[in-house]
Amino acid sequence: MKKWYQNNKFVKNLVLLCAGSFIIMTGLIVIWLSSLRIPDFSSFEDRKIVNSTQIYDRTGQILLYDIHQDVKRANIAFADMSMNIKNATVAIEDSNFYNHSGVRVISTLRAVLSNIFKFGIGGGGSTITQQLVKNTLLNPKKTYSRKIKEWVLAIKIDNSMPKEKILEAYLNEVPYGGTVYGIEEAAKTYFNKHALDLTLAEAAYLAAIPQSPTTLSPYGKNKDKLEERKNLVLSRMHELKFITEDDYAAAKNENVVFAPQVTGSIRAPHFVFFIKDYLEQKYGSELVETGGLKVTTTLDYNLQEKGERIVKEGALKNEKDWNGSNAALVAVDPKTGQILTMVGSRNYFDKMIDGNFNVAIASRQPGSSFKPFIYATAFNKGFTPDSVLFDLPTEFQTTCDAKGKALPGHNQADCYMPDDYDTKYRGPMTLRDALGQSINIPAVKLFYLVGLGDALRTAESMGISTLTDIGRYGLTLVIGGGEITLLDMTSAYGVFANSGIRNPYTGILKVETMNGKILEEFNQKERIVLPKNTALTISDILSDNIARIPTFGANSLLLIPKKDVAVKTGTTNNNRDAWTIGYTPSIVVGVWAGNNDNKPMKKGGVAMAGPIWNKFMNEALKILPDEKFEQPNLEVDSEVVKPVLRGKWLGNENFFIDKISGKLATEYTPRETRLEKVITNVHSILYWVNRDDILGPPPQNPSNNSQFSHWEIPVQEWWTQNGWKYGITTLADKPTAVDDVHTATSTPIVSILEPSSTAIYFSDQKIQLKISSSGLFPIQKLDVFINGIYMGTSNAPLNFSFIPKELDDLRADNELKIIFYDSAYNKGEVATTFRVAQ
Repeated sequence: MKKWYQNNKFVKNLVLLCAGSFIIMTGLIVIWLSSLRIPDFSSFEDRKIVNSTQIYDRTGQILLYDIHQDVKRANIAFADMSMNIKNATVAIEDSNFYNHSGVRVISTLRAVLSNIFKFGIGGGGSTITQQLVKNTLLNPKKTYSRKIKEWVLAIKIDNSMPKEKILEAYLNEVPYGGTVYGIEEAAKTYFNKHALDLTLAEAAYLAAIPQSPTTLSPYGKNKDKLEERKNLVLSRMHELKFITEDDYAAAKNENVVFAPQVTGSIRAPHFVFFIKDYLEQKYGSELVETGGLKVTTTLDYNLQEKGERIVKEGALKNEKDWNGSNAALVAVDPKTGQILTMVGSRNYFDKMIDGNFNVAIASRQPGSSFKPFIYATAFNKGFTPDSVLFDLPTEFQTTCDAKGKALPGHNQADCYMPDDYDTKYRGPMTLRDALGQSINIPAVKLFYLVGLGDALRTAESMGISTLTDIGRYGLTLVIGGGEITLLDMTSAYGVFANSGIRNPYTGILKVETMNGKILEEFNQKERIVLPKNTALTISDILSDNIARIPTFGANSLLLIPKKDVAVKTGTTNNNRDAWTIGYTPSIVVGVWAGNNDNKPMKKGGVAMAGPIWNKFMNEALKILPDEKFEQPNLEVDSEVVKPVLRGKWLGNENFFIDKISGKLATEYTPRETRLEKVITNVHSILYWVNRDDILGPPPQNPSNNSQFSHWEIPVQEWWTQNGWKYGITTLADKPTAVDDVHTATSTPIVSILEPSSTAIYFSDQKIQLKISSSGLFPIQKLDVFINGIYMGTSNAPLNFSFIPKELDDLRADNELKIIFYDSAYNKGEVATTFRVAQ
């Protein structure tokens, strides 16, 4: 009983303690809430935005853009605002505006739960009154206390001010993009009219913008998103009975013309708004607009100025000569991924060409500039630069015959026989020549051989982000059937420039708050996405001026004299897009030229984009290191890799003979005297290579491949006409006797006479190498090593000497080794020791 009494007393005390604490906390909260002051809205017109975000170049010294440097705001009365904009705003932002008391309880609870489960302060649930409080009275930092203040102030304001005054204040404060604040300035900026005169469609557009002012800017790249949200505004107005069915249909289909853009002090505008859009996506437009951020970007403003000048000059010349009115340029540092230059058009402020539209981040067909991704995939699978494919008329659609005629019951329009700019066919071509000269048919064949999926995975891993729907693409992708952005393409080529290592592109070095807190700082995120030798091989081919001469000539715009520069061009159908992408180990430069409206031009890649690329690359290389590409390892083991992958296109069955004896080579036959013979048996590569196992044995039944006959028929026709030009090797040419010049006993016997292992030499004494030898053939060459270090080569008459003190690794006891070769290339080695006095 006593124990029960004690427990009951404890529980009672605990309850009293909790109740007392609750009362105290409630009292404190009530006192705090009551202390919140209601703002004086009559002073809004005097309000100044002082926490302006500033965007700088990579030095942190050159100001590219001060977001509020040219702020435009004009307060107007509620009566001077059209009913269209009032209703449009309420419909999309807060449809229950006239019925709630400043806060929507259900929406608020939903937002709270969302924030709790996401472990952070999330959005959602804000009424127009709350947005007004947030935009005008509170700092942009998201905290729980700020959210509570927002709710309390919204309720107080709603209880103390008419709804019309709240909506008036909101419409005078809301941001409409860039430096435009308030509905009056928005109406003037976008439509050259007063807010009172806005049509229904115009009001719907303006009501759509505040959700994301940069992304939904009428002058930006997301006009489709703006159109979609404008239609949503009209739909909500119709649902709420603000407009009739006829009003809805007419406004939805109205062709609204926006006024030409006028922008104040800004440098590198395309890049600036690219950065601003990124910041708003990551941190929210509120913090970007009012948070006073300092943003240090990656932009090299010296190169940017040069790029803008060169692009403008080039595009104006193209417009005059070739009907191509626009161009864009991107430069990236492949070692970091940092964007050094971004020019999105010839002139941001040129409305005749939609100059504010940033073509650098727009999707365009890349033409042949996509080919290196296919070739890289092929080299990964075992193809080599010497592998040969036939450039012959080839039908790739299996519902058509080998001559390009649709089979019964099928559509002729489905047939696909690509050709080249000159409509010529070159017969057998190495992959080096085919890529260097940008020949289409070998590229399409190679794409089929490596597979669509694997090729797209290569491109995606290197940075191509837009080719996500694999079902959309076919073999035409290799010559530009998909759509890719210039920024993605330039960044992806950086993997070739950086020996297979990808650094994702970035435009940010540092983002700081007005108090110096670092929100974001550049952190290199490199990743190996391509075998180093594959990347080096692509660079070796794309920098091979000799390989591209038949197409481009010896002194084309792709050549930068005395510099190691790899480059690829691209042209789409009817010359609608012209590309040139080139790089050194220090910089990647991509150029697109064309028309924003996709009109065809008179010329393609090298003629349109080439001059711009060449001029900018020359300017960039004046201030960048003169770096050379590392040479790839192009040696291929002829005993392992089948002949057809090594360029032996006349057949795939081979044997080796010794060039000295003329007999069948053996394991003793030196590499220098081995000669490969391929038995003549000409076929398309599908006869010898299984596309599912490139390095494996030939397919047992090649005709099972649906493409086989389409590739084989033109090859056999070509061979019938051209076979007489080539020597024929048959099985009868294979010797039966084996090499007897190079045998287990044919290696000469060599002894080292000097230096002697029994003598002691002085460090400054000249030692003359002396040997004795016996064998069938005289010694022709010696390779000399001392203590494992190569010292040099001595050819007949074999005169080699050294002074011990000049050796890098002189010891008391030293080893001298020589590798010797006789005139028949028989090889051996011998070693001795010698002592040097210390």
